[in-house]
Amino acid sequence: MIPATELHRQRQNKLRQKMLEHDVPALLILDPVNILYATGATNMTLFTMRTPSRYLLLFAEGPAILFDFFGCEHLGKNLETIDHILPAKGLCFTSSSGKVKQNSTEFATVITDLLRQTCGRDRRLAIDRFPYVAVDALRQNGLILSDADEVLSATRRHKLDTEIEYMYEAMQRVEYAVQKFEDNLEPETTEVANWANYQKELIANEGMYVTTRLVQSGEHTYPYFQQCSNRIVKDGELVCLDTDSVGYNGYAVDFSRTFISGDKKPSNAQRMLYQKSFEQLHWNIDAIKPGMSFLELTEKAWKVPTEYNKSRYYCIAHGLGMSGEYPNIPYLDTTRDYPLDGHIEDGMILCIESYVGSEKFGEGVKLEQQLLIRDNAVECMSNYPFNNSFL
Repeated sequence: MIPATELHRQRQNKLRQKMLEHDVPALLILDPVNILYATGATNMTLFTMRTPSRYLLLFAEGPAILFDFFGCEHLGKNLETIDHILPAKGLCFTSSSGKVKQNSTEFATVITDLLRQTCGRDRRLAIDRFPYVAVDALRQNGLILSDADEVLSATRRHKLDTEIEYMYEAMQRVEYAVQKFEDNLEPETTEVANWANYQKELIANEGMYVTTRLVQSGEHTYPYFQQCSNRIVKDGELVCLDTDSVGYNGYAVDFSRTFISGDKKPSNAQRMLYQKSFEQLHWNIDAIKPGMSFLELTEKAWKVPTEYNKSRYYCIAHGLGMSGEYPNIPYLDTTRDYPLDGHIEDGMILCIESYVGSEKFGEGVKLEQQLLIRDNAVECMSNYPFNNSFL
């Protein structure tokens, strides 16, 4: 793999090129994942996801200016992708010590002055999810605001070859953590204890965090999206794990497997649910062809039987990069026009989702595979095995 500093430089160059193509002279971004993509700079990611106290001003033709949390300026000083580091203003009640309006006014003044210095009379600025008081302050200064997500999504949906190398490395490290999870999965342990085993190995291999709590067992496997708890895993129960991890160098890894606890053989019902989920997953993988439209994929996708439709997964597939990304490919609804334009293209990462759960049997099976789309091929990024005892 190339050095991370070169990866950061390539990503920023790509983002600036997309800014020029979309006629976006300047970006002001708060989301720490967006900042990480644009610069390689990271600082208290989970804290700053909810506390607006760190942001980046990036010009298409001009400097990259990071406003970092007080006392943290040293973290980004050696990054070639950052030209200046300044102290950030807290933009919520807590981080501003209750002075939200005052801090927002001062923040807007600084941003407006920097925009004027670099862009002259051009008052256009694309922003992401700033608090409304800060947004109001920028508008009161005469800035013309737009949504940064459009240009960021256009940049991030097709991965650079160098990014793909890092994503494969992240995948291998997460697979190791899943293997440890499976090795330690035993009856009479709790869901949260098993989740902790997985996270321990993820973090020990330079992973960053897990975005969901999707370790579910027994009756908690139906319906899906039940967060892991102190429920004790019983012998012979299904256990679903969705990795949902932000791993090495900030790249996400997202695949799912379903296991059985203990030494019991799967019941006929468990085997049937697993086989249907396995069939759905691989049918949809086989249906994917580079260049096909999202609509065409939905038309060719596995038809969910009526008895499982109520609890099906919300989408057929979704994009991935440093987080869940564009596109979310929904199921076909014949009562309305299909909402998603676009095609499956070279350099996209797609996660194919499958969940088959039964209200009658009170369990469900979650499987998922992460794919890399090439011009003339579809590559499976995960080599983690499926459980042959179900098949």
